[in-house]
Amino acid sequence: MTDVYERGAVVKGPDLLADHDHRPYVCLSDRTHPFHDEEALYAAATTTRRAVAIPLTDDDFVSGGLPRESYVNPWTVVTIRHADMEREEGHLVEATTEKIATEVAGYLSVR
Repeated sequence: MTDVYERGAVVKGPDLLADHDHRPYVCLSDRTHPFHDEEALYAAATTTRRAVAIPLTDDDFVSGGLPRESYVNPWTVVTIRHADMEREEGHLVEATTEKIATEVAGYLSVR
């Protein structure tokens, strides 16, 4: 059975953006996503520091974490099937997940 990742999960998945085997993503979908049991919307995380990226610190995690200093790029959102994800690395506190989602919405001109 495939794990279904919930909003706020930080999940190791295929790197769709660079020439690496995998990268972390933050799950932004909730159960209202039309295919919640099959796929989700994820914001990409990276180790590259950018002025407008959202840093992830130990305080942002309610459980788990990432092994390296990481940042979420709220302008880089992808849909990935749960079956293509490797494993959950941790789970973010709701406030951090909401901040990321709000920043994503801003890049879509949703205010």
